[in-house]
Amino acid sequence: MSHSTDNTRQERRDFLKAGTLVAGMALGPGVLFYGVAHSRAPEEGASSKVRWGMLIDTNQCGNGCNDCVTACNSENGLSGKTGPQDTQYIRKLNIKDLRNGRVHELPMLCQHCENPPCVDVCPTGASMKRADGIVLVDRHICIGCRYCMMACPYKARSFVHEPVTDQNPEVPRGKGCVESCTFCVQRVDRDQSPACVEACHANGHKAMVFGDLKNPESEISKALAAQASTEVRADLGLNTGVRYQGI
Repeated sequence: MSHSTDNTRQERRDFLKAGTLVAGMALGPGVLFYGVAHSRAPEEGASSKVRWGMLIDTNQCGNGCNDCVTACNSENGLSGKTGPQDTQYIRKLNIKDLRNGRVHELPMLCQHCENPPCVDVCPTGASMKRADGIVLVDRHICIGCRYCMMACPYKARSFVHEPVTDQNPEVPRGKGCVESCTFCVQRVDRDQSPACVEACHANGHKAMVFGDLKNPESEISKALAAQASTEVRADLGLNTGVRYQGI
């Protein structure tokens, strides 16, 4: 074998190494986000044996209380503004029972559907559902088409219109992407409750319960068994991961 051939092969190997390094730098954030999206730890994938869900008792949700919204904004680096072009992971809605005039405040967030319409219409696969039921958006492949926003019957998704700063490194955000509640997946993967649930309990309301819907011994499963709950737009057959009591 000639010396020139050896040099050529070595140059190719060096080129491939350099290309891999560049690709690693370019894909690093995407790989990191994919890891957050699909695993509870690098060595442990999200399991279909678990389905994360939330139960909200509107009877315990204090009128005028925004503790869950404030905690959500702080955890996820949101501005807290509520204009039509601002991101909101949780919106407080006033709903009225026309039969008796009773008014409830209802926190509306991504319902983490078992059959999410947002995932069905996404052309790139950016809208996705983990094995444990958490619905997410991969911002690295989101093209901002907003089909998912149109498909969501809960108006639970927002489009990022402006550059974002002061981000939580665990919650990547970006202009031109769609985003919504993630159940604070970065916390769930550390065996912590979502920020909204933690804040609700810390302030004594205890209107929110988070846990494994598939575990009959979990707090949420026992609460659902003890009292009737409601899915918003149950007629759509989406089998939401968020349930409500008191409405």
